[in-house]
Amino acid sequence: MRLKKFGGSALSVEWILAAGLLAVLGYLLMAESAGFKGFPLDDAWIHQTYARNLAELGEWSFLPGQISAGSTAPLWSALLAFGRLLGLDYWLWTITLGWLCLAGLGIAGAKLFGMLVGNASGRSIAWVGVFLVSEWHLVWAAVSGMETVLFCGLVLVLFYMLARVERAAAGQVAETWRYWLATGLMIGGLVWVRPDGMTMLGPAVLVCLAIKTGERQRQTKTKNLLALAAGFGILMIPYLVFNQAISGSWLPNTFYAKQAEYAVRLETPFIVRAFQLYKLPMIGAGVFLLPGVSWLVAVIIQRRWWSVGSAVLWWLGYTLIFVMRLPLDYQHGRYLMPTMPVYFILGLVGTIWLLKVLATTVYRKRMISFGAASALAGVTLVFYFAGAAAYLDDVGVIETEMVAAAKWAAVNLPSEALIAAHDIGALGYFGEHSLLDLAGLVSPDVIPFIGDEEELSKYLNQNGVDYLAIFPGWYPELSGKGVPVYQTNGAIAPKLGDENIVIYLWSLP
Repeated sequence: MRLKKFGGSALSVEWILAAGLLAVLGYLLMAESAGFKGFPLDDAWIHQTYARNLAELGEWSFLPGQISAGSTAPLWSALLAFGRLLGLDYWLWTITLGWLCLAGLGIAGAKLFGMLVGNASGRSIAWVGVFLVSEWHLVWAAVSGMETVLFCGLVLVLFYMLARVERAAAGQVAETWRYWLATGLMIGGLVWVRPDGMTMLGPAVLVCLAIKTGERQRQTKTKNLLALAAGFGILMIPYLVFNQAISGSWLPNTFYAKQAEYAVRLETPFIVRAFQLYKLPMIGAGVFLLPGVSWLVAVIIQRRWWSVGSAVLWWLGYTLIFVMRLPLDYQHGRYLMPTMPVYFILGLVGTIWLLKVLATTVYRKRMISFGAASALAGVTLVFYFAGAAAYLDDVGVIETEMVAAAKWAAVNLPSEALIAAHDIGALGYFGEHSLLDLAGLVSPDVIPFIGDEEELSKYLNQNGVDYLAIFPGWYPELSGKGVPVYQTNGAIAPKLGDENIVIYLWSLP
């Protein structure tokens, strides 16, 4: 199968699909070699629980019979539920979705690169896709059980659409309001994957206002903006109504809970937070693309390249939002992973433009191109294996801590017991106990005092909590008020400098 030709050559989809499959299998085999078959995040089990309840009970709930808005990505949970309705193995279906989304991301990125560069060969474009599906952050995300790579791929598709409409305008090809309606629909659909998808309205509005539309320019732009807004509203309004109906708020509980839980991180100096988050795409081969991104900014200003400029602004602005509201760099920067493929494409395009300046002769061009490509490929390979080792540890921690504690509780605790826990994903999936969520995802009442252990203690007592399952160091006061009845004793978490989960019989102070 071939994609549309660029510069007289064709891009092979099979290359990208095969490279993505090999990359995914490498990480899975690494975990399997240690006897682990699961996910590297407890949040993935939250999606699995919502998917199971949707498929089997026909309700949007984490705890059966209790409708809640604990899934940040309704579309992803629905896709997982679809596999269950087909009778597919949930783990295999989830991994297959991750691989397909990773491959789709690679194809979208390759097409975007080809659109922006214009005269690149089909082989060069294909290798861009292969690079994307081999980059360790994105491979880790593909096998995480989360919606991340789906979100990343759709973001690249949207930037491709914006680049296409800008090129069409430059060629004096009129784009109708229907195109902008489709763009708005795409952004509205993206919100169902993650609420931060609404940030893509910024680049879309910028390009819509900046490009020339021929005669009756003001009238045409107004019509296009209205079409964009209408398309966005068609899917955004149901999303808001959906959340309001099930939780009483316009956005998922996680949107508020995470900000409340990690508010203490805002005490870190702004410049430190900014450095921690902006460097995330550069941990790996991305560091070689920083000169290209920097050079590209100059090209954007010179050419008034609005679609590419909007991508740069989106990358900077999206990261800035997290710097100011939720400065989290843990779990390999998973909250900022949507910016990474955008940064990679910008860096690769900028590198091509930089080579045009540095390569004054054909020989010099070949030498510089070979050196740059070799360095990029070498570092990508090194970090791929480093990422695989990290994935092994991540899955190992979840399996030997969260999953182990959940399976023990399912067998050994009374069925009528109420368990309070910070990580509820595996507990909800493997057991049938009532749960109180200390992180506020399915227990939003906790959010106003999420970091106050004294208030949490009162709340547990008021709600008649029977057991408490936590990492003791996270809640030192609460752990001191309970009687330990079980400890996982997993080896991986202590090896990484963490601790084991302990389940306490909760006692009144």
